[in-house]
Amino acid sequence: QNPKTSTIVKQLVAEGNAGELQKYFGSRMEFGTAGLRAAMGAGISHMNDLTIIQTTQGFCRYLEKNFSDLKKRGVVIGFDARAHLSSGGSSKRFARLAANTFISQGVPVYLFSDITPTPFVPYTVTHLKLCAGIMVTASHNPKQDNGYKVYWENGAQIISPHDKGISQAIEENQEPWPQAWDDKLIDSSLLLHDPYATVNKEYFKDIQKQCFHRNINKETNLKFVHTSVHGVGHKFVQLAFKAFDLSPPFAVPEQKDPDPEFPTVKYPNPEEGKGVLTLSFALAEKDGAKIILANDPDADRLAVAEKQESGEWKVFSGNELGALLGWWIFTCWKNHNRDTCAIKDVYMLSSTVSSKILRAIALKEGFHFEETLTGFKWMGNRAKQLMDQGKAVLFAFEEAIGYMCCPAVLDKDGVSAAAITAEMASFLATRNLSLSQQLKAVYHEYGFHITKASYFICHDPKVIQQLFDNLRNFDGKNTYPKSCGRFKVSGIRDLTTGYDSSQPDRKAVLPTSKSSQMITFTFANGGVATMRTSGTEPKIKYYSELCAPPGNSDVEQLKKELDELVNALEKHFFQPEKNNLQRKTE
Repeated sequence: QNPKTSTIVKQLVAEGNAGELQKYFGSRMEFGTAGLRAAMGAGISHMNDLTIIQTTQGFCRYLEKNFSDLKKRGVVIGFDARAHLSSGGSSKRFARLAANTFISQGVPVYLFSDITPTPFVPYTVTHLKLCAGIMVTASHNPKQDNGYKVYWENGAQIISPHDKGISQAIEENQEPWPQAWDDKLIDSSLLLHDPYATVNKEYFKDIQKQCFHRNINKETNLKFVHTSVHGVGHKFVQLAFKAFDLSPPFAVPEQKDPDPEFPTVKYPNPEEGKGVLTLSFALAEKDGAKIILANDPDADRLAVAEKQESGEWKVFSGNELGALLGWWIFTCWKNHNRDTCAIKDVYMLSSTVSSKILRAIALKEGFHFEETLTGFKWMGNRAKQLMDQGKAVLFAFEEAIGYMCCPAVLDKDGVSAAAITAEMASFLATRNLSLSQQLKAVYHEYGFHITKASYFICHDPKVIQQLFDNLRNFDGKNTYPKSCGRFKVSGIRDLTTGYDSSQPDRKAVLPTSKSSQMITFTFANGGVATMRTSGTEPKIKYYSELCAPPGNSDVEQLKKELDELVNALEKHFFQPEKNNLQRKTE
């Protein structure tokens, strides 16, 4: 019933444009553990009013089946600032339609009255003990995209088998229920609640438990620049700084207000490197700021840059900031917990494609480190299991600039991470140390961990399948590569098939998934490289790392060795020319 999408479809029918109609209606968006992520537009392959109604109807029925007290507890719904003029879709409209669906079935809905960062949704699920949460966002995807991200009652993103159960329930509830389109009905409903004021108060109170140096924060001369890259982060990072008694960061004026067009950047993704930070560098130079903090548009990720003595800016990789935050959060914990027995209940987590620096710190300091599959859905769920067993999960991170620094949010959170990073930098400044210098000190103490990650773009699923099939049948059927250029392969773990050459029974310990590609190669020189497909973008990603024991400080040699390994990986395993793959461009 949306006049804009309806007109688009009618026009294509009138033109007899079968090709375009096939694109819109050929296949339904797949609901996975990441929920939905697609372009806004007409048809069942896109995000629009109808597909949101259908998805929510399915989700509602699935929750009714799983929770006898759903009508007592309810769900939370948040949204970012995305909007798509030509199809009339927007995150706010989608959130209201989703709320309407639940309310029509007698389910209480805590719908935020304004835009919020993604981490506020999992926080609200936990804080108000709700059955589930929905965040309407496409995070840092291109402007035409939107998404529908789902959290379970434990405050973590859903994992299998919930995705399959919800997907099936969507299939069974495709016809819109009566009044499904009339979202104005919710405004007069007693089942509609607005958690905005409560959560804004409680969240900033909770993150203060991670603030350990209030006096230093009050007096620091260090200046920070913050950009929210046209997303939701501005107001919330200002409030987080205030909660930590830090002076507010300078906000990049052209990027501080939400704008669904993202006019100043090619991609609204701080992970893409210096291009996204051009305006931040200029403002920092003007105001004499040493450190830049950048959130992605839904403020669940954080990128950090620091001005070096040479005048150059260093943008920290996700692994480098993970090393710094891991060191910092453990140091703060140690200084406040004199009981040496307590360390046996302390845990840190990172994903399997992230740097193993936390493992090195854990080994030396005596706490536990665990790795999970890629993505915060795994770390959030594992953290909750550990916390339920009485363990303290201090920190979890992934190399894609995602950090969970605060147990109140079981997902990545760029708002709390920004304030904690600013406190760490302020503390280090009192010792005349920069973040870069401290990073070197961490590597000297626990061993250098040099990482390099990138991706190739490939829009053809057949080519991707063929590329991974070739790796599994490299020298004849069912044989993996024994070497990559001059680098000898010493171990293989394939989490698509469940094979692991290092296990006695050759079976992988981490869960496997046939629906996504992921192979990890261990090399005789101590290098590790993982190749995997992305769940939300047409990319084949790779992650590589060389770890040296403490004392080996020939960093340049390590970097050179890793560069050569990566070049060999690209040449022999990706074969970009043969497979017509497009390289990541800055």
